Amino acid sequence: MEIINLEQSAKFSTEKLIPNRIIEKEEVQVVLLAFEPGQQVSEHKTPVDVFFHVVKGSAEITIGEEKKQVQEGNIVLSPANIPHAIRNNSGERAMVLVVKTPNPQYYIKK
Repeated sequence: MEIINLEQSAKFSTEKLIPNRIIEKEEVQVVLLAFEPGQQVSEHKTPVDVFFHVVKGSAEITIGEEKKQVQEGNIVLSPANIPHAIRNNSGERAMVLVVKTPNPQYYIKK
């Protein structure tokens, strides 16, 4: 059994956001984002389905035209090829797990 401690895996930096790939398999990629206040992932598209699990604090998550402040413990679904973004607009640190399936590193469009 492998246990991943998210608090120990978090890489906070005031200079730039450091994505931490904690699971890397063909069928799934899991990335931990440790946001300082004001940090963000700019709007982009991913060719696979994604979900965001806010594990600490809160984050503003944008999926397509919708933007919501998402609290700790909640999950947001983002279908493939829909623009999405994440921003920590709170005054405290936030952590978000980003789960992509299948792993876009292995994804081959048929």
